[in-house]
Amino acid sequence: MGETPPREASLSFFDHLPTTQDAVTFALEHHGDQRRAADGAPFVLHPLEVAAMLQRFGYPDHVVAAAVLHDVIEDTDADRTELEARFGPEVGELVALVSDDDSVEDEEERKDRVRERVREAGDYAAVVYAADKVSKARELRTLIARGGDQDEANAKFERYRRSLEMLEEIIPGSQLLEVLRFELEALEKLPPAEAGHGS
Repeated sequence: MGETPPREASLSFFDHLPTTQDAVTFALEHHGDQRRAADGAPFVLHPLEVAAMLQRFGYPDHVVAAAVLHDVIEDTDADRTELEARFGPEVGELVALVSDDDSVEDEEERKDRVRERVREAGDYAAVVYAADKVSKARELRTLIARGGDQDEANAKFERYRRSLEMLEEIIPGSQLLEVLRFELEALEKLPPAEAGHGS
């Protein structure tokens, strides 16, 4: 296994999704050598997990592509105008709806604003957001197991719980919500032990 993430990927979930294929190329280029804090994996693994989840649940190409790209405005030098020019206005809009506004200094306020935008937009923005929270809840389990900051972990858990409550109002019955609910219940009732404890 190499240290540098590949500049191209051939994952089977996007074989028949041309916009998503292009989005993966774009995400790999822009996220570059960024790594996930939880496990040191290439950063792009997270948006790919979110996208694969949506593909599995049958969402269309442009929604899966938006999932691949959902962190590029926040975490790279890409902007909405560039996304719209390359992938179309629907993809650009979806990515913008689920992206933090870095002009807002307070983290909780930033997250609250995204949650409110998603509540107002509903529909495809809600499913991209929901799949992101499933992946983030799984990542939180890894962070806790590796001895991450407990206050930060608690803050994230409460944020994801509020996200679930909001999503239950706007996409009730979604299978994604069932998965998110399970992940949060498992974190609460069956929390991970820190590495080196209980093994």
